[in-house]
Amino acid sequence: MTAADTSKTRSDDPHPLRAAAAAVRLNAHAPYSNFKVGAAIRARSGTVYVGCNVENVAYPEGTCAEAGAIAAMVAAGETELVEAYVIADCPSPVPPCGGCRQKLKEFGTTEVPVTLATTDGVEQATSIGDLLPGAFDAGHMDRS
Repeated sequence: MTAADTSKTRSDDPHPLRAAAAAVRLNAHAPYSNFKVGAAIRARSGTVYVGCNVENVAYPEGTCAEAGAIAAMVAAGETELVEAYVIADCPSPVPPCGGCRQKLKEFGTTEVPVTLATTDGVEQATSIGDLLPGAFDAGHMDRS
C-alpha cells in the first residue's frame, strides 16, 4: 500500500468491513478495464472473507469481487453471510452485477445489509432484497 492509498483504509473507520474491502481492492487483477473492485463479507460466525475482481483476456471469464469473497467463505466451510461491503474507485457507488446479486441471495437472506461504496467515502446502504427483488430461489424448483 502506498502512502496515497492509506487514507482509503483508515484504521479508525466506523464501518468494520470497509478497511478489509478497500485493502483487497488493491490486489484486483484488472489490466484491461483498470476498474478494481473489493468486497468483504461477514459470515454468520463473524469471520470476514474478502475478494477482488480478477479479469481475464477472454471476457467474460473473469471473477467478480463478490463471487471471490463468497468462494473464500464457502472454501472455509461456511455457507451463510450476514453483511456485505463492496467498494470501487468511481464517482458513485457501484451495485453488484446480476450474477453477483443472485450469488449474494444464495448465501444470505433478503434482509442482509449490503453497503456499496466509493474509495472517496461515498456510501449507499441497501440490502440483498432491495438489490434482487423477486429473487429466484430453491423454492421455485420444488415440485411437491
